[in-house]
Formats: sequence, C-alpha cells, structure tokens
Amino acid sequence: MNLVEKDLKYIWHPASQMKDYEDLNPVIIENGKGAYLYDIHGNKYLDCISSWWVNLFGHCNERINNAINKQLNSLEHVIFAHLSNVPAVELSEKLVDITPEPLKKVFFCDNGSSAVEVALKISYQYHKQKGNQKKTKFVALENSYHGETLGALSACNVGFFKDTYKDIIIETYKCKSPNCYRCEFGLNRESCSAECFKYMEELISKYHEEICGIIIEPMVQGAAGMNIYSKEYLKKLRKLCDEYDITFIGDEIAVGFGRTGKMFASNHSNISPDIMTLSKGITGGYLPLSVVMVTEEIYNCFYDDYEKLTGFFHSHSYSGNALACAAAVETMNIFHYEDIINKNIEKFNYMKDLSTEVFKDIKNVGEYRQLGFIGAIELVQNKDNKTPIPWEKRVGYSIYKRGLKNGLLLRPMGNIIYFMPPYIVNKDDLDFMIKGTYKCIKEEFKF
Repeated sequence: MNLVEKDLKYIWHPASQMKDYEDLNPVIIENGKGAYLYDIHGNKYLDCISSWWVNLFGHCNERINNAINKQLNSLEHVIFAHLSNVPAVELSEKLVDITPEPLKKVFFCDNGSSAVEVALKISYQYHKQKGNQKKTKFVALENSYHGETLGALSACNVGFFKDTYKDIIIETYKCKSPNCYRCEFGLNRESCSAECFKYMEELISKYHEEICGIIIEPMVQGAAGMNIYSKEYLKKLRKLCDEYDITFIGDEIAVGFGRTGKMFASNHSNISPDIMTLSKGITGGYLPLSVVMVTEEIYNCFYDDYEKLTGFFHSHSYSGNALACAAAVETMNIFHYEDIINKNIEKFNYMKDLSTEVFKDIKNVGEYRQLGFIGAIELVQNKDNKTPIPWEKRVGYSIYKRGLKNGLLLRPMGNIIYFMPPYIVNKDDLDFMIKGTYKCIKEEFKF
C-alpha cells in the first residue's frame, strides 16, 4: 500500500468532501523551501495561499528553524498556570509593543477558533462583572467567519459552516455587511464614507441594551471571498461601541501581521479594538499558537476576587507553549530587523498592477481587488451585470485542479480565486502566480 492509499484509508481531511479525493488524490508534500512545496513525485508548487494563510517567511526558514532548535534543547513545554517560560514572556512584550494602544495584556491559546471563544467569553463576563446584566448578545456581520468551534460558529454567518449546527449554537444578531463590489450606494471603497454602516447603526440603536460585543474581521472578510471594505467602517464602529458601552472585538487572525500592508488591519483606520484575536502568521506558519490581546480596563475587571469568582477560568493544555512562542519571537524579530512591511510595498504594488492588467478584459472576471498581500479575483457569469456563477458549478474547484497541474497551489473559496503568497516571493514568483492563474481561467472558460 503506497502513501496515497494509506492517506485515503486512514485520514479524514478538513474542509473537504472526501468523495472528491476519488477524483483527485491527495497531494502528499515531502518538503518545502521558500515559497515552494515539493511532493513525493518531485512536482513543484508555488504556495500561493501561504498554506492556509499562515506561512509568512517561506517554508524551512533558516532563522525560525534555528530558533526552534535552540529552544528544543532547553524547554519544550511547561504548564502555564503559575509557571511561565522565557519565550512566552519575550513574545508578550513584543506583542504589546506592536499592537495598538491601549491593548496591554496577552492571553495565550492554541488556535484561531479558541482565541475567538476566549474573546467572546471575556466580553460577556466583563459586562456581567461590571453590572451590565442585560448585555448577553453579540453582533456579527453577514458572511463573517470567526472559526468552527460552537462558540465561534455563533459569530459566523457563512451558511455551509453554520447551518448544520444552528439548533445547538447561541443566538447572535446578524448585521448586513459591506458589499463594495455590488455597492447599493454606487460608491467606491477607496473614497466612500462607509454609508453601509447605517445598517449597524440601526441595529445597535434598537438592541444596544442587550449587546455586549461586536466581532468583526477588520478591512477584509476572508471566507466571504476576501470582501475588502472601507477603513471608514472601522472608525464608525469604534465610535459606536464607545457610545453604547459595547466591546469591540477585532478578529485579526487572518489579517494581522502585515497581511493587509500594515502590521494590523486596524492600523488602516488608526483605531484599536478592545479585544484583538491573533493567530495564523504569528509563528511564521510553524506551530499552532494564538493570543487574545485586551485592554488594562478589561483585565482589571477580572482581578483579585475569589469570593465572587471574578477570575477568568479558561485554559488550554498547551497555553504559552515554549516552542511555539520561540517561533513567534523569531517571527517578530524578522518583521522588526528586516523591515518587512516597508520592503513589501513594492511587491504589493507590483502584484496589484500586474493582476489588474492581466485580468481586466476577461468577461468572467467581475473584479480584481487587493489590499496588501491579499488579492481576489471574483468570477462571474458576465462582468457587465455582475451575475454570480451558481455555486454548484464548482468553477473554483475546477480551477484549483488546473492550478495543481500548472504548479500552483490556489485553493479558491467558491468562485473567488485569491492570492495570499508568502512575503518572501519575488517578482518572478508573482509573474508565475498571476500569469499561471490567467492560464487556468482561460482553460476553464475557453476564451
């Protein structure tokens, strides 16, 4: 029995309909270097999606490898209740230094969904301990994605993730989300004043007494198809949360650490959430780790009362894992000492200019949109009327298969083809990615 046969016999892959694997066998990766992956047959693939958005500085990055090896020889893990470890302390200091004021405290988790669970629980308990007993509900945007555990799913509004479990998850208010490609106001995300925010204002005005938190993916709704929206939306949300004493939860799990062209997406609006969740790129794509950043005010509300049990009694066995924290510390060092974000501006612009030019005349490309190193091609039946392609046609999946044959790991979402490459790609890599994707689209639509 070969490796593919053993994979199919034993493994249940995530985010997959396993029947598809009968048509397209799993690609078994043997090694990776830089922006490229190599399978057991010697085929080479450009990792256009940073292996689910996590790999920032390339596979087998020498600096991160050395940091983990060094830590491995001193401490791998230790219980994080009343004990700590050197890299966890170092990482916490670095995170407080780079996240927006007034985020001052770091709570460690081990994946994005658990970070969202923690954020929701902190928001709820914070208001309860402040005496806001009516504030028990959350608000999330339509088409939002915040993770797949039950609490996180409650804040999600992507049907195929959530609908199966609707009877066992908590009720959450859903607000109409920005849709800049099909803007009902006929405006542009680059110049508008987020007129669509009126839907959030109307909802909060009506239900603010029972709302404890609003959770949002700043600037880009990922699972919605890299739905990029105006930075003015965040400014208005910050003001609204202040007005009604509502916790602003910024879910930067996917968009943090330079992905949008700034260290954090919130930086585009010069605002700070009350709670920020971080994961994915935090370890450079090496090890599972997530954190929840909170303000001193929120932290103090949980401090020092055993009689009333005001502490936050939530834990993970691998909280503050020393190996993951060592990888994260070195990831932060690379950002700082190599001035990554400023160096990447030229790459961002090159990717945007080339993509805009290559895809502009294709009738099935409704829009190419980009923010930092997040680019998205919205495929439609006809760009003149923006008619969506029916989901069941699975055009994105077909292009994914074509991409593999052409040496590209794309992994579309529905009919959205997106680019989220590692930061270490060069112009030749970007040329290969963009022109190779054009070839796949051309083959699919036969033009």
